[in-house]
Amino acid sequence: MRLRNWLRAASAAFVVSALAACSVQPEPLQQESFVFGTRVALTVYDADRGKAQAAIAQVLGDLDQLHQRLHAWQPAGEVYAANQAIAAGEPFRASAELAELITLGQQLEQQSDGLFSPAIGAMVAAWGFHAEQYAARLPAAQVLSDLAAAQPRMADLLRQPDGRWLSRNPAVQLDFGGMAKGWALDRSRARLLKAGISSALLNIGGNIIALGSKPGGEPWQVGVRHPRQADAMATLALADGEAVGTSGDYQRFFALNGRRYCHLIDPRDAQSRCHVQSVSVFSRPGPHAGLLSDVASKPLYFAGAQAAAGYARRFGLAGWLLIDSRGEAWLPPALDKRLQWPLRPTRLHLTGTP
Repeated sequence: MRLRNWLRAASAAFVVSALAACSVQPEPLQQESFVFGTRVALTVYDADRGKAQAAIAQVLGDLDQLHQRLHAWQPAGEVYAANQAIAAGEPFRASAELAELITLGQQLEQQSDGLFSPAIGAMVAAWGFHAEQYAARLPAAQVLSDLAAAQPRMADLLRQPDGRWLSRNPAVQLDFGGMAKGWALDRSRARLLKAGISSALLNIGGNIIALGSKPGGEPWQVGVRHPRQADAMATLALADGEAVGTSGDYQRFFALNGRRYCHLIDPRDAQSRCHVQSVSVFSRPGPHAGLLSDVASKPLYFAGAQAAAGYARRFGLAGWLLIDSRGEAWLPPALDKRLQWPLRPTRLHLTGTP
């Protein structure tokens, strides 16, 4: 898949709907960038254009700097250096940001029963999904078997008395691609608030978080992409502090012998099955709303329709929407009441809570 196609898929995970206000309102200031291997779009409303421009520049500058440091497979990155040390059985030092990601990753791995794990970078690499362009080829069965048997886990990382980190398992290879976007959403929202911004919408590769509302109190409208079409399948109003994110088999994938293989690799056995088309999760306002919008979709995806509700409760989600292999939707009744359906699925299964 070429880079421009990947960008199109990532940015279309959510479609932001800008509705016109009836009264005279300040024009939104909008800017885009490219970090964490995906498109970033930031919309800010503020009567003081200079303040808005400065806040946007600060956020995008911070994201670009984090992208350089936290890249898993570029030699200049801090995560790359940590992975080299882990493979050699050596301790490594972590910046405050990397240490926070490690600690959060350990907590979320445990909370998800290991269905989410940033320790499986070697599994992702074996499938070729670290590359911007990847071939339609299957990894050797023995390679996947060996990686699964090694059981890399975030729990293998231990903080030493001198502050450095040491892995008791050399098979651990850090890759924060499944949480960095959401973590960055929370960090960026906090920066905007500190800069005095009270109305903004931030989209990092389809993970979206709201700050306040649009001028006049109008809520932000977002659309959930149809996993087999480029249009919005459903839309909803996003309240202040709420965040949404999607994991789908259409974002990075290849097809071989009539079967789809996607970048969502099961930490339990290093396999790419793609039995679910997509899972979207909706986070309640809180300090980790963005992070959960990124992370919580993975355990729901791997758990499947029957077990998704249990993990949604465990993560305290406001709602979740799973599209199974047949294109049928599974979601809780409370979320169904919030959604509008421009492209209604063939069948809705209302189940579980929230």
